[in-house]
Amino acid sequence: MLRSLYNKTMLLADHPKALWLLAVMSFAESSFFPIPPDILLIPMVLAAPTRAWRIAFVCSASSVAGGVFGYIIGAYFFNIAGQPIVDFYHLQSQFDRFQILYNEWGAVIVSVAGFSPIPYKVFTIASGVTQLDLTTFIISSAISRSARFFLVVALLWKYGEPIRKVIENHLTKLTLLFCIIVVGMFVVLKYI
Repeated sequence: MLRSLYNKTMLLADHPKALWLLAVMSFAESSFFPIPPDILLIPMVLAAPTRAWRIAFVCSASSVAGGVFGYIIGAYFFNIAGQPIVDFYHLQSQFDRFQILYNEWGAVIVSVAGFSPIPYKVFTIASGVTQLDLTTFIISSAISRSARFFLVVALLWKYGEPIRKVIENHLTKLTLLFCIIVVGMFVVLKYI
């Protein structure tokens, strides 16, 4: 079953509309969707290495646009969902201190989050909630998301065939490892 799914993903990755699907997935992941775009980015580059840099650009640009959407969610919908929780638990003073700290270090926080495997949407929404300067947010996001996706694509472009063989020979183990990492990230976020 896993092999069949892998083969279908590789076929989808070479489909003419795959770039659009990657753009939608990258946009959604930066604001609300839990699955990272790497799940499509990697097979797309392996399937079509001549389009690697275009794929990286689309993934990066869509991710930044999705990050702005996450920022809007935090900026305009926090009052509906988040503020009542802060008020209920009488945490306004702690939230105010968090907001000051976040805005003081916002560019660094967004840059680290944008490059790391930590779910980026948490930071896009937090940036909107704390009213981090939008220009700072966009620049930090553009630099970190581009660095992240272009690095992945550069490695795949240079070492693609050996990496593809490793993936195909160890598909089950790598899938299990990926699932453990994703679940681990959600557990860490829940208890931080």
